[in-house]
Formats: sequence, structure tokens, C-alpha cells
Amino acid sequence: MRTPKIGVIGGGQLARMMAPAALNLGLELSILCEADDVSSAHAVASAPIGDYKDMDTVLSFARAVDVVTFDHEHVPQPILAAMEAEGIAVHPGSSALLHAQDKLEMRRAVARLGLPNPAWAEAATTEQVTEFGEATGWPIIAKTPRGGYDGKGVRVVGREDVEGLQEWLDSASVLLEEKVDFSRELSILVARNPSGEVRAWPVAHTIQVNGVCDEVIVPAPELDQAVAAAAVSTATTLAHELGVTGVLAVELFEVPGRAPGFIINELAMRPHNTGHWSQDGSYTSQFEQHLRAVLDWPLGETAPLAGPTVMKNYLGGDNQELHEAFPAALAADPTAKIHMYGKSVRPGRKIGHVNVVGVPGEDVDVLRTRATRVAGIVRDGA
Repeated sequence: MRTPKIGVIGGGQLARMMAPAALNLGLELSILCEADDVSSAHAVASAPIGDYKDMDTVLSFARAVDVVTFDHEHVPQPILAAMEAEGIAVHPGSSALLHAQDKLEMRRAVARLGLPNPAWAEAATTEQVTEFGEATGWPIIAKTPRGGYDGKGVRVVGREDVEGLQEWLDSASVLLEEKVDFSRELSILVARNPSGEVRAWPVAHTIQVNGVCDEVIVPAPELDQAVAAAAVSTATTLAHELGVTGVLAVELFEVPGRAPGFIINELAMRPHNTGHWSQDGSYTSQFEQHLRAVLDWPLGETAPLAGPTVMKNYLGGDNQELHEAFPAALAADPTAKIHMYGKSVRPGRKIGHVNVVGVPGEDVDVLRTRATRVAGIVRDGA
């Protein structure tokens, strides 16, 4: 029996969480890790160490698998193109990934497709920044088009702060956006396979703290069904028109009174923090679905298994011996599911999450309290 072999570039927690799904499906997963101490280095039997920015390293890795996918979007375009030129199956492909790698390209694509963008512009000088701010209203948001994540590469800029962008402008153009007055942040995840089948999970309400995802509530409470349907339609359009294969996450700002009720914030083309709830709360987790999609297999059902689900991230704190806190955490809520990323503990570092799945109709605030309690025990110690 021939076993399909999937290669994942990047050894972070997203690749690590693909491993159980691959094992259950009888797939062979090989993960190109950046170092021998990253999350995925000991999660699978095949975890070679190598630089994802080195052409020879990546091509050698890719030639030994049936399909290549990603833990992150940072593989350089020339390397992606070289794999494709050799006929290697790369999902998502280079033309799709460009829109997750470059926020300016993403904004151009969203505008071309007639989907909801904020007011935005590309700026190469401080004069252009000032012009945009005067036209749009201060403050504005400035972003480095490439490389930013978890709040990095993003600044709120007032009229008095413009000169502080010169360092960014000396390196490359900057993306400018209006500072949106939004009511909350939402996320819609879909998966698409090369045959064009698309499945969407329910829209999630996401809560950010200091630019980092802290909590996710699914389905988003009290969300207008017309807005939810528009979010699914928007993500589906992006998946089809950009040629995405695998999981696509579309982060949204909910803006009541501004049709269709939201604007697009950012895109990610791989499993996403706002989809971790699906490990325990959905018929098909985002990790299993991603593997099915890149193999062009039929996609799984994405409906919730039961009632609402709350996911709570926990960051590194003072407790270095996380497992010593597990007995107390597990006893505090026997229904909670604790997920760890295999990372060393550093203050502020994202090291795991807790999922709590409710019964139909259960109060979301009660679920949030339970998830927060369990995560706190793990983070701080019993």
C-alpha cells in the first residue's frame, strides 16, 4: 500500500497540530523545521532541519514528498516558483500565497474583486503619508507590507508621528489604512481543494490583546445572519478567485451600518489561530481539512458538534513546569481540552490553548470563564 506523503515547510505549532490528523488518516507527514527545538521537531518521524529560505534545501525536501504545504507564508517567491517549475504540487500555490505575503497585493486583489476594503493607499514618502492622513482623518494605520504578524509591523500614526515612519519608508513602501471604528473582530475560515470544493466553518468572534489572539467564540454571538452569509460569500470568493488550496482565514472588522457589515482586515492561507476551536468543536478540524484539501480529497463537514465553543490561548508566564499544573487544570474542568505547542516558556510567548465545548444553548460567558480558569492554571501553576 502506497502512503501519500505531505511535506510541510515550517516547524511551528500549526505543522505540529497537523500531525495527529495525518496519523489518523494514515498519511506520512514530513516537516521541514527551522531548528531542532521548534514545536514540530519531535512531533513526526520525519523532521529534517533546514532553512526555508535556501533554494537547494527546499527543493531537496520537496522532491521527496507528494505535495508541499506550509506552516507559514514566508517562503520566498523564487523558491515557490522553482518548485512549481519542477512540477512539484504546491498548495497553496505561489500566485495565491503572494496575497498573504504582501498586504499591498492583498488590498489590490480585494479592490479588484469589489470586496469590502478600508480606505487605503501605498506610501513611499512622509509627504504621501501626510496627504493620506489629511484626506482620511487622523489617526491612520501604517503597516509594513511584508513580514508582520501578531501586531508586529503595525503602527497607529497621528499627524505628529509621521516622521517616525521614515525608517520603514527607507526600506520599502508602506501600506496605509483608515483607522476603522469597528464593533468587534470576526474571522471566517474556509477550505478549498484543487477541484474547487469549498467548505466554510461558522463565523467566529475573535478577541485580541496587544495584537495577539486571546479568545475565540464560535459561532459569533448575536451576529446578524445576513452578515454571516456575506462573510462566507466573501471568503468563498477570495478562495476561488485567488486560487487558494487548503485553509483560508479571512480576518474581519465588524462595522455595523457599513455594507455588508464588515471590512476585510487580513488574510492567512494555512490553518489559523482563530480556527483552533475546530479541533474539539467541529466535525472536521481545520488541520484535517487542510490535509484533505491539499490532497484534493473530499472535504469534511464543518458544522459544530454541539453548542458554542470557546478557545482561550495561554501565553508564557512564571510557571516553567507546565505539566506539573495539568492535574489541577484537568480537575478544574473535566470537559476542557488542553493543547500544548511543545515550546519553551517565555513571558508573552504563545504556548498553547484550551478549548471548552458547550451544549446547545449554553451561556457563552460561562464557557469563557471555564476556559480562562483552566488556561490560567496551566500558565501560572496550580
